[in-house]
Amino acid sequence: MQKGKRKQILLTNDDGIESPGLWAAAQALSRLGFVTVAAPREQESATGRSMPNDSDGRILVRSMQIGSQDWSVHAVGGTPAQVVQHAIMEIMPQKPDLVVSGINYGENLGNSITVSGTVGAAMEGADFGIPAIASSLELLNIDEYRSNSALIDFSAAAHFTYCLAKWMLEQKLPRGIDLFKLDVPHDATPETPWRITRLGQHRYYLPILERQGSWEEPAVISGQPLNQFEMLSKDSDIYTVKRDRMVAITPLTLDMTARVSFQKLEEMFKTKVIC
Repeated sequence: MQKGKRKQILLTNDDGIESPGLWAAAQALSRLGFVTVAAPREQESATGRSMPNDSDGRILVRSMQIGSQDWSVHAVGGTPAQVVQHAIMEIMPQKPDLVVSGINYGENLGNSITVSGTVGAAMEGADFGIPAIASSLELLNIDEYRSNSALIDFSAAAHFTYCLAKWMLEQKLPRGIDLFKLDVPHDATPETPWRITRLGQHRYYLPILERQGSWEEPAVISGQPLNQFEMLSKDSDIYTVKRDRMVAITPLTLDMTARVSFQKLEEMFKTKVIC
């Protein structure tokens, strides 16, 4: 890492400013540079990269003591992606060298990542041209993801977040990678092996509809994690975390264009006119 120039790191999350996972990451990342903490004022899980018009955008500066250190932090009225926008455009005096989102309560795996506010914040940072990490810790009980429980041990996840952040700060990302997604098993230690993985092509959180009575009555759609993994590729993030109990590091790109031959696709359209 270049000496004499302190790296600037933007740290956010989707669990809110009070999250112990956020503070575990803050302490770990502070060894790498100056950490600006800006996070949602409220719990904003499962908001993806959304930009609601009714977010108030108010920024409240707070002082919080984490361990023996006092932190000046920013609680923002908005989704994680909106928080990243506010942080880059008006909170930080200069563009950050790295955006880190997390450490999230609960794993973000497979096709379900587009729902994740943790991933959404990292994607927003990447869309500003800034290398980004979405860091998540698997939970034994997924229902705890809104608890902000201080009983969750984030130490291993903080270790791997630090290691990946350090690597990213020391070199330019390979072409075609905009961000990394990091998922750490709940029983991981700093010695747990890691694997470079691809995104599992399956829905990870299976929707469960809870409705009593007619359509006019309130209903809730919750989710439960996938629990069958035999059909999954062994190099997928889901298989790596859930079956092999390894840390999954998944390179992601903002380019959602399908990897197909445009020439062949044009020929298919010409063979059968679509309109």
